[in-house]
Amino acid sequence: MATATESARVARRRFLALGAALGLAPIVCLRPAQATPETMAAAIRATIGAAKPNRGRVTLTVPPLVENGNVVPLSVAVESKMTVADHVRRIHVFAEKNPQPYVVSFHLGPRAGRASVATRIRLADSQHVIAIAEMSDGSLWSDSADVVVTLAACLEETP
Repeated sequence: MATATESARVARRRFLALGAALGLAPIVCLRPAQATPETMAAAIRATIGAAKPNRGRVTLTVPPLVENGNVVPLSVAVESKMTVADHVRRIHVFAEKNPQPYVVSFHLGPRAGRASVATRIRLADSQHVIAIAEMSDGSLWSDSADVVVTLAACLEETP
């Protein structure tokens, strides 16, 4: 006796085979994810609370124009002595138009030696990217950049 999962697979295969026999191709519509600057602001509030980060001490480096949003190089450096008394605890990166605006968080300590991180991220569309550094004294510092993306990433399928 076939299980429900096996029956569903067979039904799906029959449906696709019938569509192929009739010369019909399945249609998949892609649309940008429903992300807004407000969702990014909410993600920032959820991460750092109501505190307002100061401008400075953080250098966010991201290309101003990228061809492919799937692999966007990003680096963040923070001016810090990286001693027990003065070091970076965390670096957070947010992107306003991504389906998940909280992109990444790096946890550092004084033994890291220097407060510098680099990675590649995905960007759903041309947008504003923000990096926020949490210092050991509780202060918050930030930098931001605008990125123009010619081929968007992070698209969702719609039926």
